[in-house]
Amino acid sequence: MSDPARALAFDIEQLDFAKSGGLVTVVTQDIATGAVLMVAHADREALEHTLRTGEMHYRSRSRGLWHKGGTSGNVQRVVSLTADCDADAVLACVVPAGPACHNGTTSCFREDALRADVFATLDATITTRMQSTDDMSGSYTQRLLGDRNLRLKKLGEEAVELATACVDGDIERATEETADLLYHALVALRAVGGSLDGLRAVISSRAK
Repeated sequence: MSDPARALAFDIEQLDFAKSGGLVTVVTQDIATGAVLMVAHADREALEHTLRTGEMHYRSRSRGLWHKGGTSGNVQRVVSLTADCDADAVLACVVPAGPACHNGTTSCFREDALRADVFATLDATITTRMQSTDDMSGSYTQRLLGDRNLRLKKLGEEAVELATACVDGDIERATEETADLLYHALVALRAVGGSLDGLRAVISSRAK
């Protein structure tokens, strides 16, 4: 669960529940990827439960008060809650323990929602190349995945090219070389069994 002191910093009193018959719209976003996981509603009671437990609770017209993941285990740990400018909607940034959708997908908006994360899209392409049994002789990614020496050589070359661009103060080239280095780094990470999720976890822990 999240730190209760941090959760309680959100002021429910700022919200206007009267506009929609006691409800506010909640847009739930994955804090790591930025993907929109789902859109639901909450009333005062649901938000009070959310703040008290550190896990998302919602109010459904058909189900009443419900704890996300209470049955499935796919809870959503609250990182932050932010009211919109009209005080009738809340952005909930969460760490999901599993799929948000009852259909088993990460997001209720399916794969389209995941495209907001360009690194996730790139990583998915690399993973597809790694798992494919088709002949992709023209695939540079597959060449890198199949040739350890080439992977390491290119990783070193891209790092040197980025450093050189930074020394020269060439912003455009430095940006391009950073993109090249990140791509080769993700391929190298995947090749040794690492994952983008693991990378995110390390960066997230250091950011704190």
